[in-house]
Amino acid sequence: MFSGLIRYRGNVILSPSTALRTGSVEGRQGQDDKGGATLVVRCEGVEAERPLPGDSIAIGGVCLTATALDGDAVAFDVVPETLACSTLGELKAGDAVNVEYALRVGDRLGGHFVYGHVDAAALVLSLTPEGQGERMRVESPPAIATMIAPKAFIAVDGVSLTVAETGDGWFELALIPETIERTTLRARPPGSRVNLEVDPIARYVAATRVTQ
Repeated sequence: MFSGLIRYRGNVILSPSTALRTGSVEGRQGQDDKGGATLVVRCEGVEAERPLPGDSIAIGGVCLTATALDGDAVAFDVVPETLACSTLGELKAGDAVNVEYALRVGDRLGGHFVYGHVDAAALVLSLTPEGQGERMRVESPPAIATMIAPKAFIAVDGVSLTVAETGDGWFELALIPETIERTTLRARPPGSRVNLEVDPIARYVAATRVTQ
């Protein structure tokens, strides 16, 4: 489980399109014949957080399991379901990603509960200056539109944010300077896609309505 408060960033070393399929960072390249792949990211915070193979790390808001570490280079297996639901398959070598290590018992929770289970990837529609920060408008995919409400939480590329406003097919976020400085959201211009995870409470409420 994660908080959506981003302290670290990373840079893609090898993207799924040139994935490693061995248990180490060095090895032969190519995708899995079953459609999976491996993502390798040079992650900030490895020395401080000391992750081990088998630990969960959120990359761009997607909860992944570390399979191998070589210094600050961390390898992750990415299954077809994850590639289909997220933007990980679009990454290229050198791309910046948000990195969050899993919460420990007793950690301060200043954001909201984030599972790293992405609901959809959506287009950024606009990014405009607003006060000291910026206003980001993102498309609202029909499958999750009813779970996105003003003043509710949503994770965007793993960043815990509050929905500022909603409209027909879109929602907006007010990005403060701290968020702009610490995360990759400024580097997501109109036309790019971001990973969305709705507030888990909203997801469970929606599921309950369907079963009633």
